[in-house]
Amino acid sequence: MKIKLSYKLFTAFLVASLMIVALLIGIMQFFVHRKFSDYVNRVEMEKLTDLTEALSAEYQRHQGWESLRRDPERWQRILRSNLARDDFDRMRPPPPAPPPFEENMETGQIQKKQGPRERGRHPPPPRDHRLKPDPGKLSLFDAQKHHVIGRWFSIEKYTVRKITADSRIIGWLGLRKRKRLSHPLDVGFLKEQIKAFYFIGCGILVLGTVVSFFLSKHLLMPIRQLRAGTRALISREFKTRIEVCSTDELGDLAADFNVMARTLEKYEQMRKQWLSDISHELRTPLSILRGEIEALQDGIREMNSESLESLHSEVIYLGKTIDELHQLSLADTETLSFKKEPVSPLHVLKDTLRRFRTRLIQREIAVQDNTEHEKNIILLGDADRLSQLFSNLLENTLRYTEIPGTLKIWQKLTDTKMSLFFQDSGPGVPEESAEHLFDRLYRVDKSRSRMLGGSGLGLSICKQIVENHGGKISAANMPSEGLRIEITFPLDLNKKTKATSSNDKPRYSHC
Repeated sequence: MKIKLSYKLFTAFLVASLMIVALLIGIMQFFVHRKFSDYVNRVEMEKLTDLTEALSAEYQRHQGWESLRRDPERWQRILRSNLARDDFDRMRPPPPAPPPFEENMETGQIQKKQGPRERGRHPPPPRDHRLKPDPGKLSLFDAQKHHVIGRWFSIEKYTVRKITADSRIIGWLGLRKRKRLSHPLDVGFLKEQIKAFYFIGCGILVLGTVVSFFLSKHLLMPIRQLRAGTRALISREFKTRIEVCSTDELGDLAADFNVMARTLEKYEQMRKQWLSDISHELRTPLSILRGEIEALQDGIREMNSESLESLHSEVIYLGKTIDELHQLSLADTETLSFKKEPVSPLHVLKDTLRRFRTRLIQREIAVQDNTEHEKNIILLGDADRLSQLFSNLLENTLRYTEIPGTLKIWQKLTDTKMSLFFQDSGPGVPEESAEHLFDRLYRVDKSRSRMLGGSGLGLSICKQIVENHGGKISAANMPSEGLRIEITFPLDLNKKTKATSSNDKPRYSHC
C-alpha cells in the first residue's frame, strides 16, 4: 500500500502532539497532587504558631523535653489548650446515636423525638476541620530531630517547623504528611485543576492538528515542485526552473535543481553543437575525396602524383581528426592512458622545442625560451602526454602567428605549483572567443575555413591532459600583443617521491 508523504508527515506531527499532550497532562497531574498536598501541609503548619510558642515556654520552664517525655498527659493538655476543641475531639469515636423515639413524661406515651428544627432551633453550621491540624498527626522532636513524644515515624514523613528559644533551635514540631487529600474542598479544587488541564490538553491537540496539516502542506510544496521539475527534465525540457521561495535546506535543494537544469541545458546545446561540428568536420574531407575520385573516374583529372598527394592529404587529415575524437572520448570516459611517474616538464618542453626548431625557423617565428632548465623541477606525470600538450601548443603557434613573429616562454615557481606561460606576437583572438578556445571543435573563424588547417580539437586535448595532471589551463588576450596561454601544475608530490639530484637524468620520452 502506497502512503503519500503528506499523510506520513501529518501523522508524525499528530502523534508527536498526542505524546506531548499526554506527557504534559501526566506530569502536571503528578506535580499538582504532590505539590498541593505539600502546600496544604505547609498551610496547616503555619497555624501552629501558638503551639510552638507554648512548647518553647515548656522547654524553658523545665530546661528540656524530659517532662513531656515522662508525662504524655501534659502533651495532650498542651495540644488541647492550643488547638480547637472540636478538632481535638474529632479523632475520638462519635457517641452512639440516641433512639429516634422517646417517652413523654407527662402522658407516658411513646412519641417521635423532636429534632432541633422542630424545637425551633437551627443546627450549627458545619465546622471546617481544616482550621487546625489533626492532633493525632503531631509529634515532637528535639534539636537533633530525635523523637520525643507523639506517634513516631521517620522524620522524612513529617512536615516540620522549628521551635526556637533565645534565637536557637531547641526542637521541631512535626505534622504527618498527607498521602492523599480527603477534604471536599481540597478534592474539589484538584478536580477543577485536572479538568482545566484536560481542557488545555484538548486545545493544544486541536491546535497541533491544524498546525500539522498546514505545516506538512507547506513542507511538501517545494517537493511537489521538484517532482514536477524532475518529470520535465525526464521529458528533456531543460529550460524548466523552480522558484526558490525559502532559504532553508529545501530552498538550497531548489537552487541546486536550477543549477542542474542549467547544466543539462548547456550540455544539451553542446551535444547538438558537437554533432553538428563532427558531421561538418567529417563531411568536408569526405566530400573532397569523393569529388576528386569521381573526377578521376570521369577522366576530368589524370591519375598522377599530384592527384594522389591530394587524396593522401585528405585521408591523413580525416585519420587525424578521427584519432583526436577517439582521444577525447577516452578522456571523457577516464580511460585515456596516463603513466604517472616523476618527470621534469621543463626538459620535456626543451625536447619538444628541439623537434619543432626547423618548422619554426621556416615560419620565421623566433622562440625566446626564458625557462630555467637547470632547475630540476619534478612533478608526477606522463612524459608522452606532456610532449603531446606542448606539441599541440606549438602547432597552434605555427598555424596562427603572423609572419614574422615571436613566441615567448617563461615559468613562475612557488612552493606548491609551477606555471608555464606561452605568449605569441599576435594576432590575438576576439574577447568573446578567449573563454571558448578550449571547447571542442571551436575555431575563431566563423566560416570554419580549412585554409589554416586544424580541426579545433587540439586545445581541447590540451585541456584534458592538463586536468588529468591536476592542473589548469587558460587563455587571455594581452593588450597590444598576442595570445597568452597559462598552464599551472601542482608540485605537491607524494612523500615517497623524491626529487632527483642535478646529476640524475630526468625521465621523459620523445614523440
